[in-house]
Amino acid sequence: MVAILTEEAPDIFEKEVGRQKLKFRCSDDFVLQYLHKRLGWSLRSGTRAAQKLPENYKELLTEAFLREATVIRDYQIPSSLRVNTNQTQSVLQPGTGTTWNKKGERQVDIAGKDEKRAFTLVPSISASGEALPMQAIYRGQTLQSCPSKGAAAYREAKELGFLLEPSCTDTYWSTIETMKSLVNKIIAPYFESKKAELTELSDKERKNQFSLWKIDCWSVHRSEEFLTWMKVTHPSIIILFVPGSCTGLFQPLDVGIQRILKLSIKRIAHRDVVEEVLQSLKKQKDKETSTLVKIDVLMPTLRDRSLG
Repeated sequence: MVAILTEEAPDIFEKEVGRQKLKFRCSDDFVLQYLHKRLGWSLRSGTRAAQKLPENYKELLTEAFLREATVIRDYQIPSSLRVNTNQTQSVLQPGTGTTWNKKGERQVDIAGKDEKRAFTLVPSISASGEALPMQAIYRGQTLQSCPSKGAAAYREAKELGFLLEPSCTDTYWSTIETMKSLVNKIIAPYFESKKAELTELSDKERKNQFSLWKIDCWSVHRSEEFLTWMKVTHPSIIILFVPGSCTGLFQPLDVGIQRILKLSIKRIAHRDVVEEVLQSLKKQKDKETSTLVKIDVLMPTLRDRSLG
């Protein structure tokens, strides 16, 4: 581009230094200063892949917005009866991309960098700002695949209404069965409790009051089996879908909640590791011994800590 402009308007890229006219050079220093000072950019580590939006995403979002606004208007749905739910993968041992190591070492190993063990966390939040109890899904066939009753935060999680469930599959992803459980034990009871607070309505009006549930257009959500079950079992819950590949723009949880949630999980996991190392060092000091400190990364330990 600079070469083309130089041919078209050479005077723009010339400057006088003494009696000489020097051509402008797009040096590394110039580029760096332009990026830092003019654009406010800096070299950053990537946090996610570039999102691939549909070419007509503005049209899709406009239609989704109008559809939601129409449902809210026609069925007179208050903010407390509008809920957004989203599944998110949560790594059991979240790590980092950096570590301390000897200077000059070419190979630097980072524990947990390639950690694949995880569970699915399913948070929900209402438009009135109320966080609903979360569902956590762990890979396995029985309740023994979930955090044990001896886990540090087990009692608190149960008091908050958290739902801890095995996937009953070879993965930790949500299934139709776990979705039904989520609706029966968290979503529907929340809606019913909020309807009871609508004192301006009669008992009959409360019973016929509709609520709105916004979820993404995942195949399980859109399956005929799940939608038919919802229509028969929970006919007063209207489902609206976030347009495909537009989660980062239209899903409230993704935009405003889950980044903070994942950062909190990562910090608490780091706290657990620090505490374990300190306890190990203290034991060595008491025994006046010195051995290599090893972090417990066994599945039962990480699973129990995930509740924190």
